[in-house]
Amino acid sequence: MQMEDLLAGKSLNVQLDEQIIFDQLRKKKGGIWSLLLASGYLKAESTQFDPGSGNSAYQLRITNHETMLMFRNMIEGWFPEEDESYANFRKAFLMGDLGYMNQFMNEVIQDTFRNFDTGKRPPEKANPERFYHGFVLGLIVDLGSTYHITTNRESGFGRYDVIMEPKSPGDNAYILEFRVFNPHKEKDLAESVQNALAQIEDEQYDTQLIARGISENRIRYYGLAFEGRKVLIRQRWR
Repeated sequence: MQMEDLLAGKSLNVQLDEQIIFDQLRKKKGGIWSLLLASGYLKAESTQFDPGSGNSAYQLRITNHETMLMFRNMIEGWFPEEDESYANFRKAFLMGDLGYMNQFMNEVIQDTFRNFDTGKRPPEKANPERFYHGFVLGLIVDLGSTYHITTNRESGFGRYDVIMEPKSPGDNAYILEFRVFNPHKEKDLAESVQNALAQIEDEQYDTQLIARGISENRIRYYGLAFEGRKVLIRQRWR
């Protein structure tokens, strides 16, 4: 009934935590609404903080008419359950196969995204980084069975975008930083992605992983830089 109300143009009142923990997505009430809000498909018309629960009550509505029209097909079409290329992307992500990751991401973006999706609007009317953030999180959400996936939390000297902490001792940990190309400060996507990787190191986002006993040589950094329908992914070891 909640989704039907949204697609009918009505607003939805829910209590949620914007700091999504992805291994709780299927179990935690409001988890899916957190994901859709973070990815830009829903907008908050009003917010009221509840000090008792530490969460906020949101009045949510689908962002615009275009989003309402494509909502059903896009969510189902991006990540079909048995899609082989999707499964291959997850394997490539864990193995550090940058060639496949870059090819897959750019093909999906070219085939699926429209200009209004990727922030081709004035900055005050769009937050493209949040959109890309939500898109990538959708790709890795199924890894929540083997990883604790958290987003937008404090570690070191700042707030990281995504950390994936392994549930099994000996597995690698991953830190993801997203960056949208800024033509006023960067010459190309290659510089953007290097800045994303440098931010992980400079802000010491791996602090909490190291404190939990994960050795530095098991932490993999991923920088993801975006410009419209283009993406560049690079990795670095500690």
